[in-house]
Amino acid sequence: MIKIAALAVSGVMLALTLKQTKPEYSIVIGMAVCICIFIYVMSKLQVVLGYLKQLETAIHVDSVYLDIILKMLGITYITQFASDICKDAGYSAVANQIELFAKVSVLFLSFPVLTTLVKTIGEAL
Repeated sequence: MIKIAALAVSGVMLALTLKQTKPEYSIVIGMAVCICIFIYVMSKLQVVLGYLKQLETAIHVDSVYLDIILKMLGITYITQFASDICKDAGYSAVANQIELFAKVSVLFLSFPVLTTLVKTIGEAL
């Protein structure tokens, strides 16, 4: 966390310094810092995926459901990242469209889980 905080603070300070003289460089530096943090987070998610695979084998959960959950998490993380960059660059309309597309994507991904839940409830009654 210290590395990420140091990168973020130094990037913001550099961007603020350049904002008065070269505002276009300020946006690029902000995006570069975001991309660096995003790549770092993605590298750490490999560890989480390993633990989830161990959990999947330990409790015998159908891998389809775990894959759906991971896809949903991926959609939400990538959406937040892209939306925030668009908002910082002054394109909030584009950011809103990205968020809308992500919501619809998560909705479509959830249909198999919802269908299974409804069938399970129907069998229980």
